[in-house]
Order: sequence, then structure tokens, then C-alpha cells
Amino acid sequence: MRRALLALAAVAGLLFATAAPANAYEPVNIVHTERVQAGPYGLTVGFSTWPVKAMQSLDFTFIPDGGIEGKSGTLRMLGPDSMQRRAQPLVRHPRKRDVWGLDVRSLPQPGDWTLQFTVNGPAGTGTGELRALPVQEQPGPPMGLSWAISTLPLIGLVVLVVVAWRRTRGRLRGGELPATG
Repeated sequence: MRRALLALAAVAGLLFATAAPANAYEPVNIVHTERVQAGPYGLTVGFSTWPVKAMQSLDFTFIPDGGIEGKSGTLRMLGPDSMQRRAQPLVRHPRKRDVWGLDVRSLPQPGDWTLQFTVNGPAGTGTGELRALPVQEQPGPPMGLSWAISTLPLIGLVVLVVVAWRRTRGRLRGGELPATG
């Protein structure tokens, strides 16, 4: 009995010891970078997947030369339709706290995008752009077709419920009672 309890305790200890690393966040893996000069500040823009595809989630990192301490900034994304999105502050990446970034973000449409940066720091304010960031077509089937296919099980369930309801309602209305044994 004592051996069984020790073996059980050892197994529980191994489970708890290996669970912590498994629950940790996956690190940001940068596979492609671009350089932007925003006034006196050099900025490295990192992408977790390359090439960038529309509607595909990825991480962006923005790393100013010398780090982010004592600096602030904003980012504005301009799509291929030339419609400006509102500027958003550059904030620490949630999984890579020593740089600015966007976590699990996607660009909604293909085409050439522009990222506009404004960086404020000890050397003053600087602006810069990453122009003509190529965003390819969305991977997989078109969104409408994907939605249509994914609703087929729901339609089948509705048909099944309607058929069952009509059969049950017809039996009860006709005065038929189920046979009891």
C-alpha cells in the first residue's frame, strides 16, 4: 500500500512539474523584418508570418533602436482603399514585453498597405512610413462559401427538429397514445 501511494505521489508530482511549461504562452517568433526611419529613430518592424495574407492572424512587433524606454508613439494603418484608420498608441506587446507590438491581428483585405509611425522621445518627434506592405489574398475558400458550408449542420438540425415535431404533433392530435407495456 505504501509503494502504491508513493508511486501515485510521484506521478502527481511529474504532472504538476510538467504542466507549468505547457501552460506558458508561446513566444513571439519573428520570421521577417522591415526597417523604417521615423525622424531620428530607427524602427524595426517584425512579422510572425511572411508573406502576410488577408484575414490571417499574425503578430507585429515594433522595435525602436535603443529600446522603448523613454519613448512613446502612435501607429496608423492605411489600407489599399486609402481609407485611414484612426491612430492607435504603440503599446507593449503582451507576450514580448520589451517591445511595442500588436498581438494576433489580421489585415482585412489584400493589397498594398502603409504603416505610418510617429515616435516621441528624447531626440524629439519623428514620423516614418512602411509603404507598400504586400498583403496577399485570403488563404482558403472565399468567406461566403466557408460560411455556407459551416451552416449545413445547423440547417440539418433544424430540418430534423421540424420533422420530429410534426410527427409527434400528428400522433398526439390524432388521439394516438403510445402503447404501454
